[in-house]
Amino acid sequence: MSKKYVYSFEEGNATMKSVLGGKGANLAEMTNIGLPVPPGFTVSTEACTVFYENEKQLSEEILVQLQEKLEVLEKQTGKKFGDKENPLLVSVRSGAAFSMPGMMDTILNLGMNDHTVLTVGQKTNNMRFAYDSYRRFIQMFSDVVLEIQKYKFESILDIYKEKNGCKDDTELSVENLKDIVEEFKNIVRKEKGLDFPESPQEQLILSINAVFKSWNNPRAKAYRNLNDIPHNIGTAVNVQSMVFGNMGDDCGTGVAFTRNPSTGEKKLYGEFLVNAQGEDVVAGIRTPKSIDELGSVMPEIFKQFVECAQLLEDHYKDMQDIEFTIEQGKLYMLQTRNGKRTVHAGLRAAVEMVEEGLITKEQAILRIQPKQLDQLLHPNFDEKTMEQAIPLAQGLPASPGAATGRVFFNAEDVVRESANGEKVILVRRETSPEDIEGMVAAQGILTSRGGMTSHAAVVARGMGKCCVAGCESAKVDEELKIFIIGNERIEEGDYISLDGSTGKVYKGSIKTVEPELSGHFSILMEWADKFRTIGVRTNADTPRDAKAALRFGAEGIGLCRTEHMFFDEERIPVVRRMILSETTEQRIASLKLLLPMQKSDFKDLYTVMEEKPVTVRLLDPPLHEFLPTEEKDIVALAKDFEISIERLKETIHSLQEINPMLGHRGCRLAVTYPEIAQMQTRAIIEAAIEVMKEQNTTIVPEIMIPLVGIKSELDYVKSIVVSTAEQVKEEMGSSIEYLVGTMIEIPRAALLADEIAKETEFFSFGTNDLTQMTYGFSRDDAGKFISEYKEKNIMPDDPFESVDQDGVGKLIELGVKLGRTTKPSLKIGVCGEHGGDPKSIEFFYKTGLDYVSCSPYRVPIARLAAAQAVLQNK
Repeated sequence: MSKKYVYSFEEGNATMKSVLGGKGANLAEMTNIGLPVPPGFTVSTEACTVFYENEKQLSEEILVQLQEKLEVLEKQTGKKFGDKENPLLVSVRSGAAFSMPGMMDTILNLGMNDHTVLTVGQKTNNMRFAYDSYRRFIQMFSDVVLEIQKYKFESILDIYKEKNGCKDDTELSVENLKDIVEEFKNIVRKEKGLDFPESPQEQLILSINAVFKSWNNPRAKAYRNLNDIPHNIGTAVNVQSMVFGNMGDDCGTGVAFTRNPSTGEKKLYGEFLVNAQGEDVVAGIRTPKSIDELGSVMPEIFKQFVECAQLLEDHYKDMQDIEFTIEQGKLYMLQTRNGKRTVHAGLRAAVEMVEEGLITKEQAILRIQPKQLDQLLHPNFDEKTMEQAIPLAQGLPASPGAATGRVFFNAEDVVRESANGEKVILVRRETSPEDIEGMVAAQGILTSRGGMTSHAAVVARGMGKCCVAGCESAKVDEELKIFIIGNERIEEGDYISLDGSTGKVYKGSIKTVEPELSGHFSILMEWADKFRTIGVRTNADTPRDAKAALRFGAEGIGLCRTEHMFFDEERIPVVRRMILSETTEQRIASLKLLLPMQKSDFKDLYTVMEEKPVTVRLLDPPLHEFLPTEEKDIVALAKDFEISIERLKETIHSLQEINPMLGHRGCRLAVTYPEIAQMQTRAIIEAAIEVMKEQNTTIVPEIMIPLVGIKSELDYVKSIVVSTAEQVKEEMGSSIEYLVGTMIEIPRAALLADEIAKETEFFSFGTNDLTQMTYGFSRDDAGKFISEYKEKNIMPDDPFESVDQDGVGKLIELGVKLGRTTKPSLKIGVCGEHGGDPKSIEFFYKTGLDYVSCSPYRVPIARLAAAQAVLQNK
């Protein structure tokens, strides 16, 4: 038995989206629940796959089935394709399994030619309508199938309107339209060297081919990349008998939502036009009227439409986006789909549908895309002012939100200008930990290098700060204090605007608006928390970040990076003195000065977090990151420390590393300089004991040793931590409990997790470094080629955004299994950037992790994704 590729609407239903596409499945469902749908058939997504396998040709088998369904359609309508007496006209529309509005192509009025146009005119007693339909068909077919640019036809139309003093297309006479048809045909002859095809059979096959081809047009590919839609599922094609909204004043067409897609309010929202075809509403050629006005223009039709709209929302249990046409006083439903909506509207609709008894709380939770919540948590551009925005460049959307300000090229200038009340954008080739104060003071950050998990991206996300990274078309010259994009030269002090959600860079200043966290958001998040089983902590180094995370529902700190505390203006000289020490005694003297500073930091964090867990990571980055690189800064530091510039340069050079990510960092610092680990441990324990006494609470500090790869390495550093902690307990007369754990971020540690677990109370997977070391990719440099890898289907996702489940994921699974074999009670979390990625969170849930930790502004995303992971894997 041959495979079925073509389905009449009566043969399908809503569950067949993967075969019939969303539009085809919904047309079938509407037909089967008794709504007035013009009859038709769907050429399946599987036919699209065969089309591409068959060198972009329809196979003989598909052509035979197509002819069979065409004959069925002719019987249903009582019309015949290409017949001079009673011609059948059809629309040809794309329809993928996932909604891709406006991304692919549509052709209306197919079947018209020099003969059928006359019949249509005579049958409707409206020759103007017939020729208007014919010119529309030629225009659409030429655009979609023959790939002749639209403007060539639009300009002819404009010439005729101007010549005849017409404002709208509807004012053109029959004679005007006949002349326009001939002009359109001449364009086809001139552009393609052939006559416009008269055979409806040929028109249909060429149109189906063109819609299948449109699956891979640039805008469709870009939309799929943006929305994580697979590239290999293809589109279906829907062939449907035409109904006409442009036959006179008892006709019309429109689009409506069952709820307001901007606010979520339960009220019909849409537009319609009298005497028009659907394309007129979408294209904006004429100004449509509000759907409410249909009630006074055609009251009976409006009443029927309201009933149909309510029936569809009740049936699909979701807000519907409906297309309809009225032909000579009769309503036809042409399409329904789940309506696209803002996150505000989505939250309100989901919560209110639960209150109305239409859906369950579980369905409401699954309905919101976690990543959409970003729109709620950050400033955005005021849409009213975006029309005048001048785009400059496209970078990577590294940290969401919108920012506008004057350009400055180093952290000191940003801090100074910000203190003077200026809104400032920090522009760098790439940022380093030294830029931290400038990043805090800036409205937003733009870098010309680096990927989605570069230093700039990671730190900006942690702060909830807008960041566009890896904007390679921006040639940044930090010395001359300019950057150049094409012909545009942006100098220090000029205004630019950044959209961290899209990666777009704009010239000049664009107004931003602050987000509002609605009551519906809080209600949905409460529901999500009841279902999720995995904890959500935050990566936070300051009380400000910790407070933001608590406001968003964080249950503790999963990663406090102590190095970020060292870049404060008052501390960096002490840190540098400690690094440049020539003896242990000198180093200890500097560390004694740092101790009260570190202790103060930890006290502030413990005070904010109260009894919630706080995991503090010992110093991790290589020491050279704390030293200056600019000549003027080196000269100033040598003067401050009263040492020669040459000697300072030699010391800095000796600390430079060929590959810092694989060099003298992490626990290796504590092995070579145990006094650093001693100072940090003392600061952590003293701070906890003091806050416990002051607030009468219980704190259990969690001390995390980074970058362990050898068990004996862990043993050595742990012995320093434990002996210091016990000494502090004795000195302060405290019985405080504390945990010692490690980050699993080296593949060897995952492979030997059973051994490492013997000496630890918890694991935290540092997935950023684990991904770097597993792939052999530097996360700061991978942005240069990962987009090419995705484009060429070498890898489906950026492994620094969503965890690589096949490779890195296997190491995580193995680490969890081995660790718990040795210690069943082992607490295991993840603190890399993947802790805020919904796809990764589902994997961590399945792997059995106890918690994820992410930047404060991704906490709500993680909470919702963790609940969805439970519900999707029931």
